[in-house]
Amino acid sequence: MPASDLVFFVFAGLAAWFLLIRPQRARARALQEVQEAVAVGRRVITTAGLHATVSALEDDTVLLEIAPGVRARFAAAAVVRVLPETDADTDAGPGSAPPDADPPAAPDQGAPPAD
Repeated sequence: MPASDLVFFVFAGLAAWFLLIRPQRARARALQEVQEAVAVGRRVITTAGLHATVSALEDDTVLLEIAPGVRARFAAAAVVRVLPETDADTDAGPGSAPPDADPPAAPDQGAPPAD
């Protein structure tokens, strides 16, 4: 085998490592970190894009509260992102205004047509 063929195979092996294996390991490591960050009370996003709050953790399942009083059981691997904790998480829920906020203004319907 000529040296140029050996160099080609070595280069192809290195390219496969950097383009296929290394990114896959990085994704697996990131997913493992997400799985370790899941805790009761944390807001998460599932693979389907569902935003929910963790109600309970079991071996390989997680109970998610998707609305007040509505819980669903998911595989723990379905959780792909844990949202950062904010002060808004302790409020009444998403979309709720602070207690001292003014109510939203009614949309302007315009003046009635003149006769």
